[in-house]
Amino acid sequence: QVQVVESGGGLVRAGASLRLSCAISGRTISTYTVGWFRQAPGKEREFVAVIRRSGGSPVYADSTDSVAGRFIISRDDAKNTVYLQMNNLKPEDTAVYYCAADQGYCPGYGCHRPGFYDDWGQGTQVTVSS
Repeated sequence: QVQVVESGGGLVRAGASLRLSCAISGRTISTYTVGWFRQAPGKEREFVAVIRRSGGSPVYADSTDSVAGRFIISRDDAKNTVYLQMNNLKPEDTAVYYCAADQGYCPGYGCHRPGFYDDWGQGTQVTVSS
């Protein structure tokens, strides 16, 4: 049984940084593609970033309010943990952040879809005040 547990959320001011952690137990994290998603009140869950099990460069959401350049996803195999370093936070980053994991392969934008992932954490709240 795989457990996915997020931590590290909190209340910060605009411009601050937070680092979210996603700990996976039960299997070696290097065998998983791990994605971060977020969901703001009244909105759909949206893709933030992914680090694939097969390696290669991490991929970030490509949108008008892009997180690329501000967020960094990384993996520590020794700790079986994936991190999401969030810098220069903005009020629009306020959401519940979810970590998701799957052992499958996802070419292209496949990893951007929540439906790809089998295992999800409970979420961690990030609130950014202006």
